[in-house]
Amino acid sequence: MTFARINSGKKGEAIAADYLNKQGYKIIERNYRIALGEIDIIAEDKGCICFIEVRSVNSRTSGLAEETISKIKQRQISKAALAYIKKYRLEDRSCRFDALCIRSVDSLKPEINFIKNAFELNHRYSY
Repeated sequence: MTFARINSGKKGEAIAADYLNKQGYKIIERNYRIALGEIDIIAEDKGCICFIEVRSVNSRTSGLAEETISKIKQRQISKAALAYIKKYRLEDRSCRFDALCIRSVDSLKPEINFIKNAFELNHRYSY
């Protein structure tokens, strides 16, 4: 991964956190990493724990950022989310997986597409 791409990713996550704060979300944790996977942002929205994947692209020719969240990535996020839920004993809380996609992240006016319930937990996984 190039240095420019890493910087764009960090900028995208900062834009995402700012956007979520303005929407009334309470950021609980950023860049939650364990051996099973990583979650970019964990936030609370009206009592619901949200596991948020942040994706950003710089050019229009790159396609849509949301198209880059593969099944493998969804599986990694799901596993990390289950570990987080178990660690903090949140089994009784409602949870969801969201995606916050940013186009033209390095421009003055990046375009944000926030997708609630972007994907579901695979039925094979449980607490």
